[in-house]
Amino acid sequence: MAKKEISIWLFIGFALLVNGVLILGAGIYQYVNPPADKVVLFQLHAGIWWGGLLAAIGAIYCWYYSPGKEAARNQ
Repeated sequence: MAKKEISIWLFIGFALLVNGVLILGAGIYQYVNPPADKVVLFQLHAGIWWGGLLAAIGAIYCWYYSPGKEAARNQ
């Protein structure tokens, strides 16, 4: 029985997805409950944008490099 290898990109995608969800959650929390002392560019809501971007990229990596799809790509 052959060992099934998992691509390192799946783990990188998972890390991006988890970090993106955490940053997005913190950004949404700051949007709902703004801090008393805001940073200079607070109105741009960078946490929401970057968290959403990281989560989207991580989800794409997890989908593309999932073990079930890898068998179909190698044929």
